[in-house]
Amino acid sequence: MKTVEIYTDGACSGNPGPGGWAAILIYKDTEKELSGSEADTTNNRMELYAPIKALEALKQPCKVIIYTDSAYVYNAFSQGWLETWQNNNWLTSRKKPVENQDLWHRLLELIKIHHIEWVKVKGHSDNEKNNRCDVLARAAINQINPGNQINPGDK
Repeated sequence: MKTVEIYTDGACSGNPGPGGWAAILIYKDTEKELSGSEADTTNNRMELYAPIKALEALKQPCKVIIYTDSAYVYNAFSQGWLETWQNNNWLTSRKKPVENQDLWHRLLELIKIHHIEWVKVKGHSDNEKNNRCDVLARAAINQINPGNQINPGDK
């Protein structure tokens, strides 16, 4: 089984507001960059959209290591949030509907295809690939919102 590394990031100018996502797929010595945007979204949706689009780009089942700086995405897997949400009919511990269910469902379908390992990286630090994803996600926002460049403090 092939091993693919994927770095992901999402960004939003305002929350909600214009958002961008990015992913870098690495297989052996080959890298592929993906990115996109939505005019009205949230940071969490963009953080989810990045691994979804990256996994959808894979042509066969793979062992995948996904690097994310999103505590929201990482903790859903590492702390068992997804399992709990599913067992509680997609309600949070406060009995409110889980946000972004459409994207969580898509991601759950995709992870059935691949063997996934999630790795949390520190955002805006010295991780070259994570920083590149951040640049790509911000650039995607600026393509739909050229008159209002995203600020470094926006996420």
